[in-house]
Amino acid sequence: MASVAEVKSAIDAAIQQVSEGQAAVHAASEKLAEAQQSLAVALDGSGHDAVSTAHASLQQATQELEECLAATMAAVEQAQMYSAAL
Repeated sequence: MASVAEVKSAIDAAIQQVSEGQAAVHAASEKLAEAQQSLAVALDGSGHDAVSTAHASLQQATQELEECLAATMAAVEQAQMYSAAL
């Protein structure tokens, strides 16, 4: 059976991994924002359905990344609370 110190160390390692994942999600979110800007400039004035769909899809992806960050923040908070209670 693992000691309390080992469990806390494992939790800290998992939290570090989550932090690295969050950094990747932030980077992806920034790239999506850049893509949205580029698309908006390239397709300015177009009323084609595909343009609207592309914008909506990028917006949905951005929203889902924000939800991912919120979920990972909640997971970290719970892990930290558990670790503190040990």
